[in-house]
Amino acid sequence: MSRREQIMRSFDAQREWLQETTQQGIERNRKGWAQVQVTDAQGAPLPGARVHAEQRSHDFRFGANLFMLGQFNTPEKNAAYEQRFAELFNMATLPFYWSDLEPEKGKLRFDRNSPAIYRRPPIDTCLDFCAAHGIEPREHALAYEHFFPEWLYDADVFTVKRELSRRMREVAEHCGDRIRTMEVTNEMYWGKGRTAFYDEDDYISWCFNEARKYMGANQLVINEWSGFWEDLGTSRDWYYSLIDRELMRGTPIDAVGMQYHMFFPAEEEAERTRLYYDPQHLTRILNRYGRFGLPLQITEVTVPAYTDRAEDEALQAELLTNLYTLWFSHERMEQIVYWNLPDGYAAFAPQGDMTAGENYYRGGLLRFDLTPKPAYEALYDLIHVKWHTSADRQTAADGSAAFKGFYGDYDLTAEWNGRTVKKTVHLAKGRDNAGERGRRRI
Repeated sequence: MSRREQIMRSFDAQREWLQETTQQGIERNRKGWAQVQVTDAQGAPLPGARVHAEQRSHDFRFGANLFMLGQFNTPEKNAAYEQRFAELFNMATLPFYWSDLEPEKGKLRFDRNSPAIYRRPPIDTCLDFCAAHGIEPREHALAYEHFFPEWLYDADVFTVKRELSRRMREVAEHCGDRIRTMEVTNEMYWGKGRTAFYDEDDYISWCFNEARKYMGANQLVINEWSGFWEDLGTSRDWYYSLIDRELMRGTPIDAVGMQYHMFFPAEEEAERTRLYYDPQHLTRILNRYGRFGLPLQITEVTVPAYTDRAEDEALQAELLTNLYTLWFSHERMEQIVYWNLPDGYAAFAPQGDMTAGENYYRGGLLRFDLTPKPAYEALYDLIHVKWHTSADRQTAADGSAAFKGFYGDYDLTAEWNGRTVKKTVHLAKGRDNAGERGRRRI
């Protein structure tokens, strides 16, 4: 049996179910009707006008971490990275790791001219890039015990809370109005923490309540490692139970973050991914967490190719096509963030080392030389071709025309009697885009 046959066995067996489920979900959850009204200057309807609607952006967020921005050793590589990132994504995860944002107490690395740290570009540099390319920035992560600064390790609980409160306030003051999504806690599965506070029962509730003091208008997210996908999809699952308990406490969690890293050795891949690559099981997990009534976010994705052979890169692309389609179709999902865009520049490796750490998995969408893999092309085809709306209509006797499209911004063009008028509109989920109040007049 080939590697593809082993890995794709559940996807292949459930192909018809998956296709029907995702098609229905996408039509129901990601698209809506818009009605356009074309009138003259006096408001009289213009029948027979030609209307063209071209989608220019998605409301749904597709992203990756932006950790390699400006980090390569040549201008050409930096330019290639920026180009590939901007042409595919509309969201970027920024590195707010406390250990690197404030390696020395009181010396923050927000500024563009901050001392260089590998895979930790200054926050202002990242925000500049996002603003220039219409990309929404995402914060990661306010309270991540694994990356608390060393100068805090031996502090007592009171001191840790005081410093963490200060950190939250400084982040909010510096960029709280530019970053909507704030990860508050990340990966609570660690054993013994690095600070005394981590072992306190109120760690999660305190962090969220403290963040809310400074980030009243931001979306506060809890985030967790991938292991929960192997659970049963019941109320007894550990991550579900944790969130359920916090919500009963009144902890202000606004969205649920769900990581999806397939960091398994190649020889164990077929067995270890059995549940991760079972679409009905994944749907059961999503439905369970959807019961909270909160948005769901796939916050970190790694699906490996393992080698640079054509068949392995093709399998990576096929897996991601299936996974992204399943996630995109789910009612509660609002973001999918891939993790490392290129091979060879991952968390546990020196710069440019293709042999160390998680680079062994070749989990990027770009190769080490920054050329696109089939996985990159597959995601581009989904996001910018298959899930893109371009519609041509002609107005009826009352000057109206309707189209169904993916939620997002649109450029509308109306032509009548040799005259052309253009307008940008937003097709929004949960709004009456087709009724009288939702009509776009041109």
